Amino acid sequence: MSWIFDALGSAFFARALVGGALVAVICGIVGSWVVIRGMAFLGEAIGHGMLPGVALATIVGAPPVVGGAISAAAMSTLIALLQRRGRLSYDTSIGLLFVAMLAAGVIIVSHSGSFATDVTAVLFGDILAISAADIALLAAVSVGVVAIAAARHRAFVAVAFDRRIAQALGYRPALTQGMLVGLVTLAVVASAQAVGTLLVIALLLGPAVAAQPWSRRIPGRMALATGFGIAAVAVGLAVSWAAGSAAGSTIAVSAVAAAGASHTAHAAAASLRRRNSHPSTLESHA
Repeated sequence: MSWIFDALGSAFFARALVGGALVAVICGIVGSWVVIRGMAFLGEAIGHGMLPGVALATIVGAPPVVGGAISAAAMSTLIALLQRRGRLSYDTSIGLLFVAMLAAGVIIVSHSGSFATDVTAVLFGDILAISAADIALLAAVSVGVVAIAAARHRAFVAVAFDRRIAQALGYRPALTQGMLVGLVTLAVVASAQAVGTLLVIALLLGPAVAAQPWSRRIPGRMALATGFGIAAVAVGLAVSWAAGSAAGSTIAVSAVAAAGASHTAHAAAASLRRRNSHPSTLESHA
């Protein structure tokens, strides 16, 4: 087990663990709303929609994550415009832009083979390359996400329940929905370094799904999802370090495994409670 101490003593591993934990905070909060509102397709689409921005940023010599963030923000804006001004449904708008952005990114990449490494890092993550500056940025994003989620909690709940009631209460459903889409976009961009844009949906959904059966209150789910996310990052990094596997992919698998294990444990606990509350006929006559 000496590899554990070697890993903990590594500056790369320590920064990855701290950065991954901050990403887990962001994804735990935003992912809870993604599950509640059924916005998984949006998160997946935005992750793939970062590719054109990453490719163009690399060509002009800008940071790939900055280009990806601009591309993701543009995609979120276009989705809102298509839904508001056209007659397309929300998922249809997402699907069209998802394909368009992904195709544009592939075209750019196919004509420029000089930045395969940068694109691969964004697509699949490179959490061991997280720097102190990245951690500071993730910390600021985490604080911002927590603040927005707390300040707009009632509005998010009202819009999720009934847009007409939210309108009557003065919560402005269109603005509230736009802010929620913005949070999803921010979470996807923030998670790109850890697990990559192709696997970001694992950190958005896995911990949130794992927390779902254990709490009916949304803040409780967010707290549990954050805990599950941090555990998934820690386990994924440890397994990756020991087995020599890709860190981002291993973290993603750990997050999905946490969801399965959580639901299995909850079902087993519920079955045990039922057996204890309804003793068998033999026991009742003993």
